[in-house]
Amino acid sequence: MKFRDISRKVRAPLNRKSAFKKLEQFHSRKRSTEELIDMAMDFKTEGLYRVDSVQQREEILALANAVDALKPETIVEIGTCNGGTLFIWANLASECVITCDLNVSKIRDELYSAFPPPDSGCKVIPLAGDSHRQEFLEKVKQSLNGRTVDFLFIDGDHTEKGVRSDYKMYSPLVRSGGIIAFHDIVEKQPVPGNQVYYFWKEIKQTTNSEEFVKDYAQTGFGIGIIRVE
Repeated sequence: MKFRDISRKVRAPLNRKSAFKKLEQFHSRKRSTEELIDMAMDFKTEGLYRVDSVQQREEILALANAVDALKPETIVEIGTCNGGTLFIWANLASECVITCDLNVSKIRDELYSAFPPPDSGCKVIPLAGDSHRQEFLEKVKQSLNGRTVDFLFIDGDHTEKGVRSDYKMYSPLVRSGGIIAFHDIVEKQPVPGNQVYYFWKEIKQTTNSEEFVKDYAQTGFGIGIIRVE
């Protein structure tokens, strides 16, 4: 076991206490969307309880406002990462947020379950597995238990093939009038594997689409949304 892993486990109780205290303070009063985004961008927690969001503030704020306008009941997120965007959705959805990633942990599951406000009926359901597999899709459908999806956030596999697969498999779950969003749609990306731009360039031509991009010359980021008709 690496020294870093040992250190994280030793410090876990203190980091847990800090994380849950920050959540309690945040939920002590009603917050604005701007405050919600600022918290999601950086909880200022560490180790196994680190929560943050790799987003441009202006872009994710615009998306949060669009999602909030739906008054969403059910949200599905492909790609949990460090839980920052999950925190946003858990504070906007009234019934359920299903977040999907290759791996989950009991430690983070406990933290994620505390993301919704205390007076909210929202339940966070973390699912682990490959979103491209049919059996995983069936697991998501089972968790939905007959509900349609108000908002689908695709931010997992960033290859063109991967994002195309996630769209094809999960978009039928979204209700008419709902929103599907993609992250990292700008052309210039920090790594060759980020290929969402190529799929987005194609799909936006035939859909009711909109873009939230701070600067089209930036490296990485950019959010594209489709309003389902």
